[in-house]
Amino acid sequence: MSRDWESVFTTWSQGPSKTEHERAENAERQIRQAIQASEKLKNRNIKVFTQGSYRNRVNVRQDSDVDVGVLCTDTYFPEYPDDNVRMELAKSFTPATYEYESFKNELEEALVARFGRVAVTRGSKAFDIKANTYRVESDVAAFFEHRRYVTSTYHYAGVEMIPDDYKPPSVKNWPDQHYQNGVAKNDATTRRYKRVVRILKKLSNEMASKEIKSAKDAPSFLIECLVFNASTSCFEYQTFIQMVRAVLAELFNNTLSDDKCSEWGEVSELKYLFRASQPWSRASAHQFLNDAWNYIGYE
Repeated sequence: MSRDWESVFTTWSQGPSKTEHERAENAERQIRQAIQASEKLKNRNIKVFTQGSYRNRVNVRQDSDVDVGVLCTDTYFPEYPDDNVRMELAKSFTPATYEYESFKNELEEALVARFGRVAVTRGSKAFDIKANTYRVESDVAAFFEHRRYVTSTYHYAGVEMIPDDYKPPSVKNWPDQHYQNGVAKNDATTRRYKRVVRILKKLSNEMASKEIKSAKDAPSFLIECLVFNASTSCFEYQTFIQMVRAVLAELFNNTLSDDKCSEWGEVSELKYLFRASQPWSRASAHQFLNDAWNYIGYE
């Protein structure tokens, strides 16, 4: 380890600069203004919220775009544990009169009216809003509420979208639960959890720039979830080089096979981390951890 990794990790552990943070806030503010100015949307029950690494404070310097969700709660997508709950709830259902496709189209109109057509690109899952000197690049996603019913009187509240290409047919996220669990993990590790997440994200970016395939294939969200599943004891060391070593070693050993990680969840703990529906696999995550260990030069 001839490189001074402790110094590098100390720098990488820091969040975005004040200027970057202000530009992210500006992007979020302008998106809210776009909704408020829309004649079609301003009277809807809509919540605009940040999500992803920006909200969870695990975004890294010089790589800090902002993910913004636009949630309409005028209708929702339900998920039932069984037919009995479905039938019980059906007694009080009111059929939806506002379709997701209409909502997404109206959101596009609002964004184009605010930022201009040239700055807004519609993707299958989200709208990309180009950065300028005032704001960072933004991904804006349209959501309806997702309700995962446990009983007829209790449900978990998340968000759900329908990609334009139906690949996959729908995407369900749990941003509030993710945020709360991330804060709890950070508190339990004396604010070291999020620092280690940033370090491994920056490490992955550097590895990807060197054409290391496992890093190119490892989304930052997966890295965040992997670190979340590391035990608290990994964060009790006094240096970042020791902490990162402990995290990588434990995660590497626990992903050697499905036995020790099949029950791991995303940070929200409402979705399994390794299942066929995920765009990554246990094996690909294990390969990244192995390559990260070797890249740093641990022995």
